[in-house]
Amino acid sequence: MKRFEGQTAIVTGGAQGIGLGIARRLGAEGAAIALLDISAPQLAEAQKLLAADKIACTSHVADVTQQGAVDGAMRSIVERAGQVEILVTAAGITGKTNLKTHEVNPMDFDRVLNLNVKGMFLCVRAVLPYMLKAGYGRIVNIASISGKDGNAGMLAYSTSKAAVIGMTKVIGKEYAETGITCNAVAPAVVRTAMVAALPEEQVRYMTDKIPMRRTGEIAEIAAVVAFIASRECSFTTGFTFDASGGRAVY
Repeated sequence: MKRFEGQTAIVTGGAQGIGLGIARRLGAEGAAIALLDISAPQLAEAQKLLAADKIACTSHVADVTQQGAVDGAMRSIVERAGQVEILVTAAGITGKTNLKTHEVNPMDFDRVLNLNVKGMFLCVRAVLPYMLKAGYGRIVNIASISGKDGNAGMLAYSTSKAAVIGMTKVIGKEYAETGITCNAVAPAVVRTAMVAALPEEQVRYMTDKIPMRRTGEIAEIAAVVAFIASRECSFTTGFTFDASGGRAVY
């Protein structure tokens, strides 16, 4: 099924992990993909993977915490593609984990919120004028179950993802009459390179809370995102979809 034929999808943090998995799923369904990431080498590898799947793809090196870089990248993508129908904001970091609140370094806290919250805001802000002009758009923000329930030992990350959920609600309501929807996905722990870098104790703590008793798969998150990014998801906005193996059911 080619639900996204003729559409352009921007995926931030698209060079690896969940972002790359989402890009592959949207591309397999016909979207032209624009990857946005800070790592040029990883972007090059990701573009090769997508090309091997015969997915049309461009890559753009940008630090999403810098407004000028974000605005320039979005402008370049739209000038090339003519329009952007989909934005998936998957860029994010966990910061240092397995720490109690009094042990958290304020600089690390700032670094996590700067990327996970401000970076997402800047990307959404940059594409909205193009979507408003077209009268259509799908924005999908990657949140986390930690933004709903909080993960002990992950203060900065949990705080940032709670902010993502709040931001998604506001944006969804503000543009509800424009043809633009903004929703989020809250995955539980998914085996990615980012998760592999966490202390095993932290991963076990998160996995033990999942009723399905397993971690999620990238393809499972990508499938949820593909629905949210489609025209079929037309009467839901400002909502955070669960992808947590039953951990969150609200």
